[in-house]
Amino acid sequence: MLGFLFNERECRELEYMLRKELDEMAYDLKDDQLNRDIRTAVEGRYKVVFRMYARLASPQEISRYARSKIRS
Repeated sequence: MLGFLFNERECRELEYMLRKELDEMAYDLKDDQLNRDIRTAVEGRYKVVFRMYARLASPQEISRYARSKIRS
């Protein structure tokens, strides 16, 4: 496990970067033509980035990016 010390501005920047990455991956996961292997890799990466984001964001913000286990 690694530890980092960030100041307030760095935390906001990291939160912004993680949010943008989550948005991009969520957009990719909506693509029905996405290869199954690629989809699995993106879903795994989404989980990792989401857990990182959850450490910084408010519960209200976290709920915006939470994915249900059942895909529609």
